[in-house]
Amino acid sequence: MLLALLLCYAGFSALCLSTDRHHGELLHSKPSPRRRLCLRVGGWLLLIVSIWPAVQVAGWGQGLVEWCAVLMLSALLLVLLLPYRPRLALTLAGVGLLASPVAAFAAL
Repeated sequence: MLLALLLCYAGFSALCLSTDRHHGELLHSKPSPRRRLCLRVGGWLLLIVSIWPAVQVAGWGQGLVEWCAVLMLSALLLVLLLPYRPRLALTLAGVGLLASPVAAFAAL
C-alpha cells in the first residue's frame, strides 16, 4: 500500500500544480500551457497507475477499497499541508516519486 500512497500523493500534487494559483505559490511562476497539460496528464496517469499495486497486493475486491482509502488519505494530507506548509507538500511529492521505485522493489 505504500507504493499506492506515494503514487496517489504525487498524482494529486501534479494536478494541484497544474492550476495557476498553486503553481504560482509553490514555484513562483505561471505555468505555460504545455507545462499545465503535462502536469494534468502526469497527475492523472499517476492516479491510474496507483491502482496496480493496490490490486496486486489485495486482489480486485479488497484492493479497490484500499485504493479508495489511500486516495482519500493522500488528498487529505495534501489539502492539510498546502495552506500551512506548501514547500513541505511539494518536497513530499518529490521524495515520494523518488522513493516509489524502492517501494516497488520492496513489495516484490
